Amino acid sequence: MALSSSAFRQLSRILSFSRAMKCVWPSYATLLQRRSISSKDDILQLQYLEGDDKGIAVIGMNRPEAMNAFSRQLGQKIEEAVEAVKFDKNVRVLILRSLVPGVFCAGADLKERAKMSEKEVAPFVAKGRKMMNDFHEMPVPVIAALDGVAAGGGLEIAMACDFRIAADNAKMGLTECRLGIIPGGGCTLSPGGTQRLARIIGPSKAKELIFTAKLVYGDEAAKIGLVNYSVPQNDTKDAAYQRSLELAREILPNGPIGVQMAKQAINKGSEVDLASGLAFEGAFYAQTIPTKDRMEALIAFREKRKPVFKGE
Repeated sequence: MALSSSAFRQLSRILSFSRAMKCVWPSYATLLQRRSISSKDDILQLQYLEGDDKGIAVIGMNRPEAMNAFSRQLGQKIEEAVEAVKFDKNVRVLILRSLVPGVFCAGADLKERAKMSEKEVAPFVAKGRKMMNDFHEMPVPVIAALDGVAAGGGLEIAMACDFRIAADNAKMGLTECRLGIIPGGGCTLSPGGTQRLARIIGPSKAKELIFTAKLVYGDEAAKIGLVNYSVPQNDTKDAAYQRSLELAREILPNGPIGVQMAKQAINKGSEVDLASGLAFEGAFYAQTIPTKDRMEALIAFREKRKPVFKGE
């Protein structure tokens, strides 16, 4: 059916507008995505660093009245922040920290938990497990900056991260046995508190910490391998965060796809036998071969310059 001249002009305007919006929308969407999802006084802040630190995102917990204990509201805020970072191709490293001096996270909000019915507890715990798994499965490296107490679920979420950096005066431990329960912030796809701790520091030492429910300081945590580094606390109470930034800056220059594939190879390979782990490694390596970043690295090497990776 032929279109009238007026209808044809109207259709042309619609098509032109659609084409224009395709050009405008990506930048507008990026602007929305990269804007902080919270206000200054909110219980959680998501910040995207700029300048030389561009590519680093920081999630800051800010619930001082409850020592950053996980509540339904804080859990929802963390989930929103994680989803924003997960799908942002500009992010290459994520840091999880506390904005409350002297504390990272005190675990579950027991006051809120005590008011829950039995029917409400299971969904709440399931969401907690999903949150741990989300950090474990985050495509980019995740660093937990422990500038204060990390107890129970607080330490579990830190153990779900790829790296843990603690201030020397930061206390941490899995204290669930004091409450008549066990650490359990995981799921079938990602080890929970008991399994994760055992894999990090060994079964015997894990049993000691869990059975006694004791807290250890940053220096001891570093000696037993629970954290990667222990650093002297500074006057601003953010020494672990500052050291986390240094580590993030060491990761930034490297190929983002290579880093992501290496993380997946380690995560998946460490959960299976060696032969299966090698198969995972081969599969993830194969995904780096056709990338533009790999060719850029080869060209940069030939031209004796630093590669400029775009994550493609």
